Order: sequence, then structure tokens, then C-alpha cells
Amino acid sequence: MDTYGLWSLFPTLIVLIMAIITRRTIESLMTGALVGMLMIDPTSVVTQASDTLLTVLGNDTVTWIILVCGLFGSLIALLVRTGGVLTFGDVMTRRIHGRRQGLLTTWLLGLAIFVDDYLNALAISASMKKITDRFKVSREMLAYIVDSTAAPICILVPFSTWAVFFAGLLEENDVTGSGMGLYIEAIPFMFYAWIAAAVVPLVAMGWIPAIGPMKTAELRASGGQVMPDGAEENALETEDKGQRRPHLLNFLLPIASLIFFTWYFDIDILRGVIVALAVTLALIFSQRLMSFHATFDTALDGFKSMLMPLGTLVAGFTLKEVNDGLGLTEYVIQTLQPLMTAQLLPAVSFVTMAFLAFATGSFWGLFAVAMPIVLPLASSVDAEMPLVIGALISASAFGSHACFYGDSTVLSAQGSGCTPMAHALTQLPYALIAAFLATLVFLAAGYL
Repeated sequence: MDTYGLWSLFPTLIVLIMAIITRRTIESLMTGALVGMLMIDPTSVVTQASDTLLTVLGNDTVTWIILVCGLFGSLIALLVRTGGVLTFGDVMTRRIHGRRQGLLTTWLLGLAIFVDDYLNALAISASMKKITDRFKVSREMLAYIVDSTAAPICILVPFSTWAVFFAGLLEENDVTGSGMGLYIEAIPFMFYAWIAAAVVPLVAMGWIPAIGPMKTAELRASGGQVMPDGAEENALETEDKGQRRPHLLNFLLPIASLIFFTWYFDIDILRGVIVALAVTLALIFSQRLMSFHATFDTALDGFKSMLMPLGTLVAGFTLKEVNDGLGLTEYVIQTLQPLMTAQLLPAVSFVTMAFLAFATGSFWGLFAVAMPIVLPLASSVDAEMPLVIGALISASAFGSHACFYGDSTVLSAQGSGCTPMAHALTQLPYALIAAFLATLVFLAAGYL
């Protein structure tokens, strides 16, 4: 593979600068990808673009994400349209009597629903919007709470999609012992996840104040505008038109089915959401909550409401393919390899891989490349293996949490009813605080 050295960072830098200036995500990503293609071969940009898009859309992971997110959109739209989300909101509202309670309840729900970060990002945000709106909480704050209990919590539980993936990756890299056993040993050392999850209740209680863009968003919400400028109402919005509320079971049964069958099918959320949709349709038709045509029109509207986040994800995967062609990951790892002593390896691995995950928007595939490089290096310098693995997986969680165009960021924003850029910029200071503290802890742990 050709490597472009320091220049391999240029397309990602263009993306970040353009995204901050324009607040437009897809356009920034595609611009960065175009710049990278021009660097690789300016005479074949059209061919590169078509081949790259075909590669991305032919990727099984991308197809899986499109199906999961689209069907999730359909499920939530049906729960909204039939009044199931409003019924849940009514029940919760009777028990929640303040802003702090609303935010802490959102956090606790995120801790409880740890099977998959997509499930957290979409189901909890859609369920809690009505409650947090009542207390004039900005949608950006809601998105931050939801996103902070997505990947950071999923990696701490050995029964999540993240744990299954990384345990399999460890098995493939011939680590000593079982992959899942070593993953569980590394959980206490996943410092970023522990810190990011612990910061949330401090923010919810007001002990850590709203800072930077989040402070601006909260001031706007206190004046009655909970949604940021540029965010649009869609099929996932819970608009109360005074309709008759169905029984709470109409909300709880589909959600319970989603969680149970995701577990039942070996942590496969696609199969879980298909069963949940079937249960929802059975409830709708058995109670005649909607007509046949209205039901499937609503499901289609829900699927369509996910087109913007899905477009962002496809653009992000496109940029990743271009960065791979530029040799970005290999360049950064090789440049920092001399710093990787037994004491510094955990902290250097965390900072390096966190940067790469943030820059490339790749949180699983990137580590399939990195682990065969970092783990043998850890063995050669006699570093503490669970600590190094904890650093690598923490870096993956940071990337998912903080990346402007990461799947968790985009879906948390969509579910909460704000734009991905508004969510990313308001969340970033808190993610950086957690990352800074985690780096210090990895440094201390490496020397101790």
C-alpha cells in the first residue's frame, strides 16, 4: 500500500475545518473524500469515486447498518404514530418532577439497555424527548446523555455487540487464553468508558456546568426553543395531538421483544428489530389502531426519516476507504511506534487510536488493522496485556462517542431531534475532558 506520509492527514483536516465552519456533515465528508482522491490520482477521480461507492455499498457491514437503522426508524415511527411513545411519556412524567430527574432517568435507562449502542441511541432518545422537553432541556443535552450511555456503556458489558466483536478479534490475533476471557480481564482498564459514563450524572446534577456550545444550547432551550436551528420535525418526533392513548403494553412489549430477541439471536440487533416490528404490527392490527395503508405509510416514513443519518454514514465510510488508500492508519502507527515502551504503550495506544478512530470514523474495522500491530508489540516490550487491550477498546469508544460523523453520534442526534453537528460540537468538550483524564490514568497505570 502506498503511504503519503504527513499528507495522509490532509483530507481529514479538510473535513474537520469545513464541518466546523459550515455545520454541514455530508458535504464536508464528501469534500474530504474528493480531496483524497485527487491526491491519489487526479486523472481518475470519477473512476475512483464510482469504485469506492460500489465498494462501500457492497460492504456487508454498511448493508447491515442501513437495514438496522431504517427498520429502527420504522419501529419508532409506528410507536409514535400509535401513541405508544406518548403513553410511556405520560407514565414517566407522573414520576419525574424536575430537570435533574429527567436527565438522570435517561442516563439510568442507558445503563439498563446495554445490548447495543444503536438501541440506546434511537430507542431511549425517542422515549425521553417528551419528558425532557417539558423541563426545557435542549435536544443537544438529551443527545449527549444518550450518546454517553451508548458505546461507553456497551464496551463495559461482556454481553453486548461490542464485546462479541472485540472478543472475536482477540481470538483471531492468537492472544493467550480465550478472547472473551481476556476481554473481561480488560474491562476494569477501559478507563475512558468509566470516566465518560461517570461524567454524565455530574452534568445532569449541574455539578459540572454546561460549557462552550452546550451552554449556548441550554440558554436557548430555557427560552422555549429546545430544538436547534436547522433541525427538522420528522416521523420520529412525538407530537401530542390529544389522541386517545393505547395501553402502556403497546410500548413496552415491542421494546421488550427488541431487547430479548437481540439477545436470543446472539446479539444480532437486526433480527431483534425485525421481531419487534412483527410484534408491533400484530398489536396494531389486533386492536385496529391504524388502517392497513396508514400503518405501512407510517413505517415507510420512519424508514425515510433515517436517510440523512444513513447518508452521513455512507459518506463516512467513503472517507475511510480513501484514508485507507492514503495509508493514514499505517503512517500514524509507524510514526509513534518508537514511543511505545512498556510504560508508555497504554497511553500512547489510547491517544493514537482515539485520534485515528475520531479522524476516520472507523471504530471496529480500524482495530482489525491495529490489533495485529499493537498486541505483538505489547508482548515484545512485556506490557500488561489487559491494560493495553483496555486502552485500545477505550479508544474505539472515544471515537464512536466523539466523531462528528460516527454512527452513534449521528443516530443519537437523529433520535433526539437535533443536527449531527449541533450534537457533536456540544458534546465534544465533555468527551475531551473524559479523554484527557483517561490519558492521565493510562499513564499512571503504565508506570505503576
